[in-house]
Parts: sequence; structure tokens; C-alpha cells
Amino acid sequence: MKYIPIENLKDMLNKTEREYANNVAYKIKIENDKYIEKTHKQVREEINSLGTALISLGLKNKRIAVIGENRYEWEIAYLSIVCGTGIVVPLDKALPENELKELIERSEIEAIFFSENYEQTLEKIKYEGIGKLKHLISMDLKENKNGIYSQEELIQKGRRLIQEGNTDFLDAKIDNEKMSIMLFTSGTTSASKIVALSHKNICSNLMALAQIHNIDSNDVFLSFLPLHHVFECTVGFLFALYVGAQTVFCDGMRHIIENMREYKVSIMASVPAIYERIFKLIRKEIEDKGQLEQILEKEEKYKNSSMEEKKEIFKQIHDILGGNVKLLISGAAALEPKIEQKYRDLGINLVQGYGLTETSPVIGMGCDKYYKVGSIGKALPNVEAKTVNCNNEGIGELVVKGPNIMLEYFNNEKATKEALIDGWFYTGDLARIDEEGYIFICGRKKNVIVLKNGKNIYPEEMENLINRIEGIEESFIFGKQVSDDKDDLKIYAKIIYNEQIVKEAYKVESFEEIYNAINNKIKEINQIMPKYKSIKGIILSKEPLIKTTTNKIKRQQNLEKIIKDINTNKEFQNEIA
Repeated sequence: MKYIPIENLKDMLNKTEREYANNVAYKIKIENDKYIEKTHKQVREEINSLGTALISLGLKNKRIAVIGENRYEWEIAYLSIVCGTGIVVPLDKALPENELKELIERSEIEAIFFSENYEQTLEKIKYEGIGKLKHLISMDLKENKNGIYSQEELIQKGRRLIQEGNTDFLDAKIDNEKMSIMLFTSGTTSASKIVALSHKNICSNLMALAQIHNIDSNDVFLSFLPLHHVFECTVGFLFALYVGAQTVFCDGMRHIIENMREYKVSIMASVPAIYERIFKLIRKEIEDKGQLEQILEKEEKYKNSSMEEKKEIFKQIHDILGGNVKLLISGAAALEPKIEQKYRDLGINLVQGYGLTETSPVIGMGCDKYYKVGSIGKALPNVEAKTVNCNNEGIGELVVKGPNIMLEYFNNEKATKEALIDGWFYTGDLARIDEEGYIFICGRKKNVIVLKNGKNIYPEEMENLINRIEGIEESFIFGKQVSDDKDDLKIYAKIIYNEQIVKEAYKVESFEEIYNAINNKIKEINQIMPKYKSIKGIILSKEPLIKTTTNKIKRQQNLEKIIKDINTNKEFQNEIA
């Protein structure tokens, strides 16, 4: 595919402005049926004005954070920092006050852009003298007040400065290989590492994505995943600007399908749980219309048709999603192959992508040319990937090399040396790569359960099987010691169920009946697996598993909770008959 060579994000904005100046870059809802549109030219003018104002505040080469929901002002703030002012530090909007305070101190930020929900918290942090924080910049205030800057007023100030001849931001030179972005890995704040990324890292990923996807200035991106997460930041936000496309913002999880129809969305990056939810909503809508049997018959009849042909055959399904979907990208966790296949059977182009914060983030992604169900596609054109220390099943740790690999873990030489060896980044993920180069992710290396007989259990693989059971929301596989020998482990599962769905699906009422129904389903899974993988016991709960703010399961904390609950008999648990 054709792509525009870029050296840094400032270069990207300048080059793409010439190509797409008058195209709509953002369509922003201000109230029902009322919108504001911003062209690519207007966007770049506001970035330049805001960046000029930031430098005038003495923030040149300083660290500046951004926190808030997905919105236009967040994206403008990010680019005004990184394209000539200083180092941008995107922060997780879901963090509690104590953790936010710790990250502000650790990152040594001197200014922060925020939405109104954070005003009180950030004023308190500033006046407690935490870290180096000096400047608070509101995305919502129309004018400066009480020592808080208005982002809108700063843009106006920067515009005046540029008119008066100030070119501090416009002429700012970018060091393509220097740390310009600081990102915190998920996990507890004290244990989270700071990933140092450069313009070169991010831009290499943008150019590689453009080479494998037929995405252009006619496309509409729906922004849903949190912008502080590098997956949404690179694949959703920055990539949309790079290809001259339009960005619209989701009104919330309950409104995804409605927004897809409203804006005629063609591209979206999201997580498996969202695609599972969308699929259920589509199924319900066609059931309500009495079309389910007809659709299922068509699926079987036309399963070998091309994606384009299926799009016409299942037009009523595509119309539910706005009729314009070109590409749905699933990332951040493994997508259930059954769901992936279902979408594609309907002519909906759903692919998996994979990467980490440390890889800017994309390592591999399915595309029209390279696609296999269950795979994350092949490595991107500028990325090398291989597996090391493989077992007899061909599964080993995935290691990668390329211009998208982080500079380092900031101020953490030990962790950097452990992760970066001879130019290769050790992902910590287990994978197998088939003879055609397709990558299949098997799970996290540190999560593998090693049995006494030397066999390896990959929890994620087994959890995917359990999560297919009707009424099961999530599950957690763990090894339970069954004798004095600490290596003598048996496989157990904690299962989170939806009581209402389970009662309806299995026609049961009491907890004992619920347990027996789920227990029988686990027995069915045991029958299709090697004996050493058999699940020996289950714990049922309605309480969600402990997760990070990016919805990843915190394995150690969940395991500690399970042990504590078993010891206090808080959880019901039993052996499978």
C-alpha cells in the first residue's frame, strides 16, 4: 500500500496537512443532532497555537501530562506537547487519587491538561506541593480562573503570539530518537515501569500500518478505548490523522452500535469484550425481527464466498452497524476464534492485532492479504519476530526487533537489560509461529503452570474454553497444591457467572443446581482435553476478578484472594466428580 514517509509526528502533521487540509478531521457532538467539524488545517493551526502558548509559559523541554476522557481537546493537547514543546505523559483517567499523586511525582511533570472531573483533585495535589507540578490547564474552562489556565484561552494566546511573529513552536526541532513520550505500564503504581518512546518508534508503527491496510482519507474512525493506552493512541488517534481520516468519539459503551450508525463508522480498534457484546446485540436485533433462522441458513450456504460478496449477502447485518464498516481491529487480549469466525462469516472484516506498550505498540496484525483465524497475522513489514527456548510443541517466548522498540524503561537499568538483549525485545509472551509466518499467541510466560510431570498449562487457553460456556462472564485457572509436595499441583478454576443467565439457560434455581449445571459443562471440557489438563475443582463467584484499569487480570492478586477465601471458607469450592 502507498504511504507517506515521515520522520516524526511534527513532520507527519506538516506533510499530511498539505494532502488533506480541507478534509474533516473531527466531527464533535455538542448536543443531540448538533455537531462541530474541524478540518485537518484547523486542527494543525490549533496545535501550533497551543504549543506556542505552552512554550511562552516556560514549558520548553518540560514533562506535561494529559488526563481525561476521549475528546478532541485531549488529542490537541498531546500533539501540542510532543511536536515541539516537551515530553508528553498520558495518564490513566481511572486511577484513584493516591495512585495519580504517585505517578505525578514519579514522572516529574510540571503541567497537566485535565477535564473538569479532575479539577478538585489536581488543585489539592498542586497545593500539597507534590513533585514539580506548577501549571493546571483545563480542557473545559472558557477562560482562566483561580490560577487554572483555560486550554481555549491558551490557544487564543498562542494565535496572537504567532501573528506577532513568534515561531518558537513552529521552528522547534525534533530529536527523532530521544524520549518524547513517557508511558506507565499497567500494574500497581509502585511496580509499574515507565516506558520511554521516541517519535521514531511511533512513526515507524504508523508507516508500517499504512503499508498493510487499505485505509485512507475517506474513512471514519470511532474513538472508544482510553486514549492514554498506546493501542488507541497509535492505532486510533495518530493513525487517523496520518491517513487524513475523520475521528468521531463514542458516547459510551451502551451507544457503540448507535454511534457506528450515526457517524457511518468504517474503522474501529477495540477489545474482545466489546466485539462479543456487539455480536450479542446484533444477534438480538435479528432475533427480534424474526430473521435468525434465515441468517444461519445463509451463513452455511455462503461460507466460502468472498468478504465483498458476504457484505452484500448480509446487507441487513451491515446496516445495523451503519453499513460502512471496513475494518474492526481487536487487541489488548486474545479474541475468541469462534467470535472472530462468526464476524467474518457475515462479511465483517474483524482482525486481531498484538503488541505492547514497549513496542509502540503493534508487532503484528491481520490484514486483507495476511489472515488466519486465531492468529495475530504476520509481523509488520519493519518488524522481525521469532520464538526462543521453544518446547516440543513449538511454543516459545516471542522476541522482536525493529524501529518500534522502546528506548528503555526510564530510570530502570535492570529491567531494561532483562527485556532488551542484543537488540531483541523479550515480550514475556509465549507464541508459536507457523511455517507461513503467522503468529499465534499462547499466553504470558510468567503465567504458565508447570505440573509435576513437566507438562505446561497455559491458563489463557483453558480460560477461553470456559468463557464459552453460556452464562460464564470470566474465569481464572490456577494450580492448587494437593499434597506436601509443593510441585504436586492440580488444575482448578475460579468461575464468575451471571446468575440470571445461568438460571434461564439451564432452568435451575438453587445454588446447588447452578453448581451442578456449570460442573457438568466443565466435565464436557475435560473430555476434549488431555488428561493432565483436566480441571479438578471449581470455585463459583459472582464477584468480578481483580483487574488493571486496562481490564487485564491481575493474576497474583487474584490467586492471593482465592487462597485467603478458601482458608476462610468464604468461597464455595469442591472437587469435580
